[in-house]
Amino acid sequence: PVAGLLLSGCAFAPSINLFGASFPDWLFCLVGAILATVIIHVVLSKRGSVALLHPLSLSYPSLTTLLALLFWLVFFSH
Repeated sequence: PVAGLLLSGCAFAPSINLFGASFPDWLFCLVGAILATVIIHVVLSKRGSVALLHPLSLSYPSLTTLLALLFWLVFFSH
């Protein structure tokens, strides 16, 4: 009975079949988050508000992580 509980997490692989290949769900979330972060950067640059995100080396990875996790919750929560 305990082995069945331990193996229940392997019921399905969170992946999407695209053109005959299986890609993990998190890959789509990461690509979407990177694109959204680039769009946010462009919009803030045009408005002159990039100074709001300093230090950039911390804010952009954090923003990308936040968006990727939000995309995962919105699109792939089972």
